[in-house]
Amino acid sequence: MVSKPPGLPTQAPPHVPDCAENYVRGLLMLRKGKTEGRVYLGTPHRLDRPASGILLFAKSSKAAARIAEQFREHTVRKTYWAIVPTTPSLPQEGQTDSWVTWLVKLEGQAKGAIAKEGDTGAKEARTEARLLAKEDDFCHLELNPATGRMHQLRLQCSARGFPILGDLTYGSPFALGNPSGLPTIALHARALEFAHPIRYEPIRVEAPVPAVWDRFPIGDAIRRTCDITDPFSSCPPSS
Repeated sequence: MVSKPPGLPTQAPPHVPDCAENYVRGLLMLRKGKTEGRVYLGTPHRLDRPASGILLFAKSSKAAARIAEQFREHTVRKTYWAIVPTTPSLPQEGQTDSWVTWLVKLEGQAKGAIAKEGDTGAKEARTEARLLAKEDDFCHLELNPATGRMHQLRLQCSARGFPILGDLTYGSPFALGNPSGLPTIALHARALEFAHPIRYEPIRVEAPVPAVWDRFPIGDAIRRTCDITDPFSSCPPSS
């Protein structure tokens, strides 16, 4: 498990080496003392390129299959954090909102759109949302998606009038500055809870938010509540 920095894709075509999967595979080869060939690395889930946070990989095909099954059966609890503009349509403090939205992937485009139940290709997206902190201009949301649709959280926030900061694709009025120049949004995969694929014991792993959140006072306050680590430092080990 690693913490992916914003702007880095989870996977990429063979001719594009700059992706999280290749970096982790290289780290495994280094640990095994290999200089040639490849090592197995399963990728049972992905994060959007401009988002940051916890990424789970598997070092065996058995572990990859069992973890992928947990994602398909929606038994993995996913916790995301987001910074959004303060608006009246946000969840009320102290309560959890249940969002049910129908989404569709736009043909020929790397984006989705809000749809209606029964529309061709429309899929149901379910998320629980909680307001963690609020200031005059920005808010800190916790989002627990029960489904895993394309750009689900980004679309659901945008549809409710508070696009995730930096998400120009879905209505943010400005970009989120990143010294690397890579596309970045204030959406962070904070935690995953799942069953170990071999021992079946419950596991929870967390990732600290990136320093780019310091651009906003509320983001700086959030980041200071987390341990700051190298983006590719290993989280607690698993198979």
